[in-house]
Amino acid sequence: TESDTEVLINVLAHELEQAARDLPLTPEAIFKAVGVVHQRLKGSYAVIALIAGHGLLAFRDPFGIRPLCFGEADSHQGSPGREVMVASESVALEGTGHKLVRDVAPGEAIFIDLQGRVHARQCAEHPSLNPCMFEFVYLARPDSVMDGVSVYQARLNMGETLAQRLISTMPPSEIDVVIPIPESSRPSAMQLAQKIGKPYREGFVKNRYVGRTFIMPGQGMRKKSVRQKLNAIASEFKGRNVLLVDDSIVRGTTSKEIVQMAREAGARKVYMASAAPPVRFPNVYGIDMPTKDELIAHNRSTEEIRQYIGADALIYQDVAAMKKVVGTLNPKLDGFEASCFDGVYITGDVSAADFEALAAQRRSQGEEEEGA
Repeated sequence: TESDTEVLINVLAHELEQAARDLPLTPEAIFKAVGVVHQRLKGSYAVIALIAGHGLLAFRDPFGIRPLCFGEADSHQGSPGREVMVASESVALEGTGHKLVRDVAPGEAIFIDLQGRVHARQCAEHPSLNPCMFEFVYLARPDSVMDGVSVYQARLNMGETLAQRLISTMPPSEIDVVIPIPESSRPSAMQLAQKIGKPYREGFVKNRYVGRTFIMPGQGMRKKSVRQKLNAIASEFKGRNVLLVDDSIVRGTTSKEIVQMAREAGARKVYMASAAPPVRFPNVYGIDMPTKDELIAHNRSTEEIRQYIGADALIYQDVAAMKKVVGTLNPKLDGFEASCFDGVYITGDVSAADFEALAAQRRSQGEEEEGA
């Protein structure tokens, strides 16, 4: 198949076979195999794999780019011992009655045997904790705590620094109301509104049966989906200067459509603020981000982007400020994987040729979809 996960699992299976050498598969042999997997693979991964007849294995890449944690609960079967559950986000544990024990460390592997015992080992030579910033911006649920950072608090903090950026760009007196683009931007929008002393209002209602538009194929489908996904409450826009707050702006097509919807609902002026900095570079670490040519902020100034989306003003978050205010929530973080904002690819092995190959792959996929 074309699944990168299948490649990873084959590499893991091969290394397990090499480590065991026809002997019983012990936790020691499993950790040895994971150590070699870390050496062979470059990139981001958080893996949970069931090894039939042995137990559950979970491990995380040496940079800790993707989140992974585990929790425990009393066994539901009436049998002695504890239940152990592994998940990307703490909310998955809480929703099933498990108590978060801790995050899996970067490069660490944990193995839960059939008796429910947890074996843990650091399997990477030089691990460092650099979680993906886009998790805190958009991907994660606000009620999750990842790597000791409350996602909700991270978004509140982003709203605070965004307010500072706004005040230095334009007088808040020109704004009548602050309206979030649901869902992820709500905490940032609330904090921003409080900071600038303007009312926070829900002006868009989200249709929960439409998926995430930024990963949808084809501009036409994304544009149509925005209208299906959001509906404006006209009374919140009519005759007002409105500040729309979004978590991020990727392609710009969604923002353009939303600005247009606000105008159609009667807004006098439409300002746009992004709780994240400009997305200028592709993400190669497991987020289906478009190629750089599709990113509205790639090689464009803020003014050019403002003109494209049709807003009366456009305010972006600052990269350094964002890293600082999220980083203060856990001083033990070594940094962030924020390549889509700053162009720094933390694994150090991403080249221009890789981007060309990715772009060519996406073009061929697009042609196949159109021909289908």
